[in-house]
This record gives sequence, C-alpha cells and structure tokens, in this order.
Amino acid sequence: MSINTQHILENEKVILYPLQEKDFEVLYTTASDREIWKQHPNKDRWKKDVFETFFNGAIQSKGAYRIVDKITGSTIGSTRFYDYDEQENSIFIGYTFYATAFWGSGINKIVKTMMLDYIFQFVSKVYFHVGADNIRSQIAIGRIGAEKISEQEVPYFGETPKLNYVYEIKKMNWKHHSIS
Repeated sequence: MSINTQHILENEKVILYPLQEKDFEVLYTTASDREIWKQHPNKDRWKKDVFETFFNGAIQSKGAYRIVDKITGSTIGSTRFYDYDEQENSIFIGYTFYATAFWGSGINKIVKTMMLDYIFQFVSKVYFHVGADNIRSQIAIGRIGAEKISEQEVPYFGETPKLNYVYEIKKMNWKHHSIS
C-alpha cells in the first residue's frame, strides 16, 4: 500500500495543503517571527536565508504542509511527514511550527490528531523528533499520548546535527488519546 504524504487534510479549523515552492513568501511571513524559534533546535530560522534552507528541505521531503486557518485564510505554520520506513511500518511527523498567536490555542493537538488519524491508515508507529531544549513541544507531544523512547543526534537538512528526543505513538494505543 502506498502512502500519499501530500494528501490535503482538512477539518473544521484548519486545512493542511501540500507545501509548494510558490508558498515560500507566505510561509516565511509567518516564520520570520524570532519568538517561534527560541526553543527549536535551530534558533536562527527566522532569518530568511536560514529559513530558505529549512524550506528547501521541506519541499524535498515530499511530505510537508502549509497549515491554513479556515476562518481567516491565513497561513499559520507548517508541519510534515518524513522518513517513512516500510520495514518498520513507521513514519515521523515533525518540523512543526505555528504563529505565536496560535500557541496555547489547541491548534497543535487538532493538527496532530488529524495527521495521526490519517497516517495510521498506513503505518503502525509514528515517531516525533523534538529538540532537547524545546520544552513547549515536549509537553505538547506528551499531551497527545506520545512517549519518549530515546535521544538522538538529528542531522537537519543543510544544518548541523542537534540533540533531539524521540517520541513514539503506536497505532494500537492511538484511539485512547484521540480528541473529539
């Protein structure tokens, strides 16, 4: 069974559109807020040239999305599926960021729930890389039922490797953590 990691995902709050090269400026407008990146592994992604490297990695992943608020139509962030492992029947979700106006709004849980509901049709495990210093994301990923299973140096596209914690959610455990 092949996985379409560029499938449009939508619910009542947001639409996840497959990221396209033409989306650079609108996504950078969101990403240029220095505050977004303070706890992320690369704290300079607010700079246009650094974000361009991040964006190019997103395009090459063929699993990245632009997150759009359905009410305003504005681009509020990005996320992606990556590193599908057919042998292990697993995939990663990550590289997620949101405009600060959406922090604490529940949007991350809404987006991740939609992504997990979709991808668990195809895989039995989902992993997440979370920066070792990114306390906000560690808390958020724990709230959706992910458990920390290891630590790993992650080689980011065009950037130096950084220490990340690896979290996991298994399909058999997922429905226990779904939201209504």
